Amino acid sequence: MVLTQQRTSTRDPNKFPATQLFLLALVRVAEPIALTSIFPYAWKLVLQFHVGDPNNASFFAGLLISAFALAESITGMYWGGLSDRLGRKPVLIMGCMGTIASLLIVGFSLNFWMALVGRFLGGALNGNIGVIQTMVGELVTNPKHEPKAYAVMPFVWSVGTILGPCIGGYFATPVQNFPGSFSENGIFAKFPYLLPNLICVALMTISIIAGYFCLEETHPDMQPWSVRSEDCRQQYHHIRADSSLMTTQPTDLTPAVNITQESYGTFNAVSEEAVEDEWNLGADGTSRRSSVKSTSSQKIFTRRVVMLTVALGIFTYHSMTFDHLLPIFCQDDRVPAGREEVMSLLSASTANGSGSLAGGLGLSIKDVGVIMSINGLIALFVQAVIFPVMASLLGIWKVFILVSILHPISYFLVPFLTLLPPNLLYPGIYACLAIRNCLSILAYPVLLILIKEASPGPSCLGKINGLAASTGAACRTIASPIAGFLYGVGIQIDLVAIAWWASSAVAVIGAIQALMIQRDSSRAQHQVRSFLGEDPEHHGRRKMSVVRIRVGTDSGYVSEDERTPLVHAGV
Repeated sequence: MVLTQQRTSTRDPNKFPATQLFLLALVRVAEPIALTSIFPYAWKLVLQFHVGDPNNASFFAGLLISAFALAESITGMYWGGLSDRLGRKPVLIMGCMGTIASLLIVGFSLNFWMALVGRFLGGALNGNIGVIQTMVGELVTNPKHEPKAYAVMPFVWSVGTILGPCIGGYFATPVQNFPGSFSENGIFAKFPYLLPNLICVALMTISIIAGYFCLEETHPDMQPWSVRSEDCRQQYHHIRADSSLMTTQPTDLTPAVNITQESYGTFNAVSEEAVEDEWNLGADGTSRRSSVKSTSSQKIFTRRVVMLTVALGIFTYHSMTFDHLLPIFCQDDRVPAGREEVMSLLSASTANGSGSLAGGLGLSIKDVGVIMSINGLIALFVQAVIFPVMASLLGIWKVFILVSILHPISYFLVPFLTLLPPNLLYPGIYACLAIRNCLSILAYPVLLILIKEASPGPSCLGKINGLAASTGAACRTIASPIAGFLYGVGIQIDLVAIAWWASSAVAVIGAIQALMIQRDSSRAQHQVRSFLGEDPEHHGRRKMSVVRIRVGTDSGYVSEDERTPLVHAGV
């Protein structure tokens, strides 16, 4: 079978797999482009289809956005199992084809329900997030290459979230945006949101062609050493199929992460230092680590693990509401002071000539696409520069507490943008986006790091990762519809700010909950370094770990020996 053809030679573990990672990145970047291109026009698409009361359009837009995440979380494990049987490459290609089918259905939709089926189908047929992460782990067999390799995909995802909204906002409704270039009676007049989807289809097609002809199968059981000489099998015996495809992802604009890997959704180097372990020695001199021995009997979901997972769920919820509400709020009509209809007392008292809390900013789809793309650039800057600096200066725990306490501000301020004069509107928008990104970009990786630090042992990470992924998927699924419903309520009571302030209230709950989590400084701590200023000798250094030896009473060792720490070098 062409899709699973084997390499003619084994990979050199000392050589960084740049070409294969580039091909994976090409597939990866096309997916967030396709996934996020709908964000700028989802609300307008619902309004065009006249689904129920126009005031409830934000709710149905929320359903449209969350359908993909819901379907993806339901079918992710299935695609993982299928990739174990058929290989990674066939499942990757099928996922891309499923995304193409989804884009075409949405683009040619005749009603809202057809578009909803298209989005759900796209999530159900796409397990590429987990498959790509597994392929990266199988490509990179040298631990020295892991930090750089695992950082590639979060960076590529960030680039995709910059391009996707730009394509969706700029090329939606082309008859209106490019008068004279598109016929008013042509296909793009009948399907005003077809063009951005066709552009995404073209990008996905390029990814499929490149992947089909150039991408190599990475499944360990479909490699030369699995069928050839015993020497090959011995050389690569440590590589195994890993279909643990459960990933956590707070929003569609954020890369998905498996906490068993070391990038934590960043493209910075994250290392674990000062690891302390214990070995148990029996009377006969045999030994094994106590953490392995006790794994089956120890409690996996400790109070700290559960509390941090709840914190991740709360963050995922209010972070997703921001990404859903922003394009709707930007496109909603302004409601200036002096409107004849009765407005809420708060809206009336704060209204001015620019607007009021009863409406939005009145921007076009094209403007929203540009704003969301610049939002992606801001996020990229925060990820590359601010996150490693803050994490290095304050430490992981202090950053977590700080962003948890400040997060409600990022939601509370947004509705007041309607009161700004036109010359200050865009500076105000980008200031709000900068505040929000500084908080959310820092919060996501530190939460994942803290969850991993709270794990009782490495063998527990799979189950803890599954819990975090399930919690995140549930919160992502409900966040957009609830936020959209509250925005519709706000339209009816002339106070759309209520949707933003509800998210702020959830963030307040998250801050209180974060303060209730007890810090555990006895476990291994993580350090963050930026690849922009990384010490080139870092990967050549070994992490030092303290191992304490406990010996049975009849072993012949004296108590002084038992108390002596043994320092050893870890990989």
